[in-house]
Amino acid sequence: MAVTPEGQETFKAVVKSVEGHCGAGHQEGQELSLSCWDCGGLCGFFFHDIFHYLSVYQFGGQIPWARDGVLTLKCPDRNIVTLELSRAQAEQ
Repeated sequence: MAVTPEGQETFKAVVKSVEGHCGAGHQEGQELSLSCWDCGGLCGFFFHDIFHYLSVYQFGGQIPWARDGVLTLKCPDRNIVTLELSRAQAEQ
């Protein structure tokens, strides 16, 4: 299993809504700890889709349209799942 290297941050993703049935089993309110090395249980398709945003955060960059460092992102599978990705350190 991949782990986040010591000294690297993890980031918090919170599932804000699920419309219909999520095949990966994500549920509203679910909190995930993510990094470029660890998908934290996020569906592989969704992780792949948001990886570029995550890597910007991972290496200290800013995303201009992220309000207070929080991005709202939609699942690539017909936007069934909406999550918020934030720079806030995830609970371990």
